[in-house]
Amino acid sequence: MNSTGFRTDKAGQGASNAVLLSPNDNVVVACRLVRAGERVSFGERAIIAANDVETGHKIACLPIARGRPVIKYSAPIGSALREIAVGEHVHLHNMRSDYIAATIRRTGPGT
Repeated sequence: MNSTGFRTDKAGQGASNAVLLSPNDNVVVACRLVRAGERVSFGERAIIAANDVETGHKIACLPIARGRPVIKYSAPIGSALREIAVGEHVHLHNMRSDYIAATIRRTGPGT
């Protein structure tokens, strides 16, 4: 581990910039802003980010087929609206919540 508390990846490429919350998950969570084309390392694994991903957002670490569950914390948190490739940002543009109408959430007065 380094001073940030993150493990150095197997290849010694530096500290992890994402975390896999459970070995059953098909997404990792960005620990900081990740840029498209950047190596996303988590533990001893690494993938390449397809998009810019903000801190706290999800990145697919396995392919997710359309209609299949997005798994985080070993639990389904939603379903893929389309095929999601490894390295893609996973958010409301390509997944829907199976629990709340997050894709139609509105903000502002009276909502």
